[in-house]
Amino acid sequence: MRWLTLYSRSRQIPAALAALVIGALALWALARQEGGGAGAGDPRLPVLFLGAGAMAASTGLGGQDLALDRTAAIRWMPRRAAHVLLAGAVVVAMPLIVRAAGRDLPDAAFVVRDTAGLMGLAALGAALAGAEYAWAPPFVWLSFAFFAPPPTSTPMRVASWLLLPSGTPVATWTSLALTLAGTTAYSVAGPRR
Repeated sequence: MRWLTLYSRSRQIPAALAALVIGALALWALARQEGGGAGAGDPRLPVLFLGAGAMAASTGLGGQDLALDRTAAIRWMPRRAAHVLLAGAVVVAMPLIVRAAGRDLPDAAFVVRDTAGLMGLAALGAALAGAEYAWAPPFVWLSFAFFAPPPTSTPMRVASWLLLPSGTPVATWTSLALTLAGTTAYSVAGPRR
């Protein structure tokens, strides 16, 4: 077998891809219904999909044997960073395909911003708590953003950055900070044991 096949199997990439495709089909079906909550004005359904996609991709942020990963004679730092970035690109592609199919979803800038921040949160979760709990930070932040009061102050805008429209500086900077912090921590330290 080739290393890429082994890597993808050890990181459960086929299962994560299946979850993303099923989620994209559900997003397409729900966005098709009248009053389904999806649309350019209401980002909750696409954000829910992006959160689920980041959580599905987070399952692959650790291998089957962490000791083997740490002793391998390959440079893990660029591979870990590439894994987070490629997983984010796949999660971004799904709602953009649904949007291209004629569904009314938020624009590409919104999707890219939210996915980058959520993947950064998942990577930070893997670095701090281990790959088995990497899904928790995106889930907690997403849950808070859904149930938080309307953002009237800067701290509340930071807390609910997931639902703010694209082009909002606070949301963009929060997403960028989470992306850089999470990807850097995961790339350098790897998943916690």
